[in-house]
Amino acid sequence: MPFPTFRALATSALLIATPVLAQQAPMTDQQKTAIQEIVKDYLLKNPEVIQEAMVELDRRQKDAERQSRLKIISDKNSPLYTGANTVSFGNPKGDVTIVEFFDYNCGFCKRGFADLQKLIGEDKNLRLITKDFPVLGPESIEASRVAMAARIQLSPEKMWSFHQKLITARGRIGKQAALDAAKDAGADMAKLNRDIEAPVVSASLQENIQLGDQLGFTGTPSYVIGDDAVIGAVGYEELKQRISNVRKCGKAAC
Repeated sequence: MPFPTFRALATSALLIATPVLAQQAPMTDQQKTAIQEIVKDYLLKNPEVIQEAMVELDRRQKDAERQSRLKIISDKNSPLYTGANTVSFGNPKGDVTIVEFFDYNCGFCKRGFADLQKLIGEDKNLRLITKDFPVLGPESIEASRVAMAARIQLSPEKMWSFHQKLITARGRIGKQAALDAAKDAGADMAKLNRDIEAPVVSASLQENIQLGDQLGFTGTPSYVIGDDAVIGAVGYEELKQRISNVRKCGKAAC
């Protein structure tokens, strides 16, 4: 966060004061300079005012970010849950939904997949939505485009098989690895290769990136659970507790 200069603070104070002073008489340059000097002198003698102002500004910015995230998360018709390229795993009508933003080349996502797999395996009332969020380079983008093209034709069961194979694969994941996984899942490869460049795939990828940015996600994995955005591989126990909280009080943290 940029630190305000004395001149900037003084100018702000001057702008606040100007409407009142303007009712009396126009201010001269000399009067403006005098006010700036008064503000500067006050701040030098009371520097804690600057710190208090910065703390309050930070609080307001974080509150605005929370409200923006909540607006997206609380809207059940949001693309977060209903995007054209959205596929649900687990129970599609589950009472709790986890949305994971992931990258096929993310090591933490690969390790975290076991947590999600365990959760939907033992919790028959849980819905999982995965959102491609390729932040780790061109290969990740290529793999995501193939995955999104595969979603157009594969059933949720076959798509889960594709996703499982790719997210657990070792080494860098790019277009060829994704094509191989799609072929193994039973995809029509001619159609798949056409759909990779389809406008709906490009639009869906852009939609995911925009959603991630709006939610403040800068890395993967990141999750939406209940009313909360969770950044990082928090682990099975943490995810399970948040799911339990949503059922208990309607929020990820009771």
